[in-house]
Amino acid sequence: MAFDLVVKRIYEAPAPGDGQRVLVDRIWPRGVRKQEAALALWLKEIAPSDELRGWFGHEPARWAEFQKRYRAELDGNEEAVGQLRSLLSEGHVTLLYGAHDEAHNNAVALAAYLRGG
Repeated sequence: MAFDLVVKRIYEAPAPGDGQRVLVDRIWPRGVRKQEAALALWLKEIAPSDELRGWFGHEPARWAEFQKRYRAELDGNEEAVGQLRSLLSEGHVTLLYGAHDEAHNNAVALAAYLRGG
């Protein structure tokens, strides 16, 4: 399934090409005002569980195992995944996250999951 999906830090300014902006973190990012975030949706339910997030701790050495465990959580989270897939069927979606690490975060893992990778 091909769709228009990008991943971006929420601290980057909204851009006209972002399409529907979806925050996929369970916790609201520090220093970001809700009005300025220009969100279509804050989908907390699709974020990794608190247990998984705590275990991962943004340690790159745990990235592969984090992705595996997060995929398993997503497989069991049909409602939230379905909600995001529905948005994707409507057009461009930007997944937003607050983590500092741009390569090892739940939004990157979620995008790979949605792309079937």
